[in-house]
Amino acid sequence: MGIVNVTPDSFSDGGRFLDPASAIAHGRALAAEGASILDVGGESTRPGAAPVDLEEELRRVIPVIEGLAGECRISVDTRKPEVARAAVKAGASLINDVSAELWPVAAELGVGWVAMHMQGEPATMQAEPHYDDVVVEVCRFLAERAEAAKSGGVTEIWIDPGFGFGKTIGHNLELLAHLDQVVALGWPVMVGISRKAMLGRILAESDGSSDPVPPDDRLAGSIASEVWAMHLGVGMIRAHDVRSAVQAAKVVAA
Repeated sequence: MGIVNVTPDSFSDGGRFLDPASAIAHGRALAAEGASILDVGGESTRPGAAPVDLEEELRRVIPVIEGLAGECRISVDTRKPEVARAAVKAGASLINDVSAELWPVAAELGVGWVAMHMQGEPATMQAEPHYDDVVVEVCRFLAERAEAAKSGGVTEIWIDPGFGFGKTIGHNLELLAHLDQVVALGWPVMVGISRKAMLGRILAESDGSSDPVPPDDRLAGSIASEVWAMHLGVGMIRAHDVRSAVQAAKVVAA
């Protein structure tokens, strides 16, 4: 899954593809690199991000989805049912839902749905997140949401443990180490760990620096994490660096 952020404030590429023409060109480039799905989003959900109003989010994503529909499968990254409905009308067939609440919309529209775990809201989720057992709690949450969606009529369901969404570095590493337990729930698993802040901090520590490695320099950490995830049975990788991720996937599958 290639990432197409039509936002001014995404943590990695905010502002680079804000106008529809550049976002469409970027999506086509990712598809040429091997992305089988393009995930189009108009609201950043990075830690501390402010919500985007409905009309602005629609203005950002719908022209891009219309421009890419028919060339590649399209996913819409949104928490708003109105955006999900408009995106599906424009050509999307998957709802990537960080709120894990839009399964009734997916059932209504007959499209796929990704349920992600997040503790809290993007604006405040990194303010002292706490778990008694992060792996157990994330697995329980995802299983409950997936079962509800199945009972409600959704036929394509993915689960995502939500790296960096209301989790410390320790929580993220615990989840990464035990992704096999998420896979064992029996639902297809997607992970989005590409260029995440946890990688910037880990790589900085390995270099003896106190400053996180910037997002564009986190490729090695991203690929290492994605290879580990694929080795444990994860079925979809949400990535900025599609060509490298596809090459890594081919080696894992060889």
